[in-house]
Amino acid sequence: MAWISLIFAGLCEMFGVAMINKLHHDRKWHSFVLLLFGFGFSFIFLAYAMQTLPMGTAYAIWTGIGASGGAILGMTLYGESKDWKRLVFIAMVLSAAVGLKLVS
Repeated sequence: MAWISLIFAGLCEMFGVAMINKLHHDRKWHSFVLLLFGFGFSFIFLAYAMQTLPMGTAYAIWTGIGASGGAILGMTLYGESKDWKRLVFIAMVLSAAVGLKLVS
């Protein structure tokens, strides 16, 4: 259950990052509320996962999902560069997260 919670924490982190971009563009109060919702639930799920998983592993996977997911969202939703080099490094981050799961 801790690993599922950690994945949800990473997905909420991605949502929070997307809301930062949305808030930057439209400056509406509901974007700010959604930003707080995303990061708030991200921390709640992360805290739950860290009751079982080692802090270093949980944090590394959480940030990996958030960082790579944020980059992928930027490419798919906001027209950021889809250069093959970016994709290679995103794949490296995700493979490191999978590697941590395998050894934990």
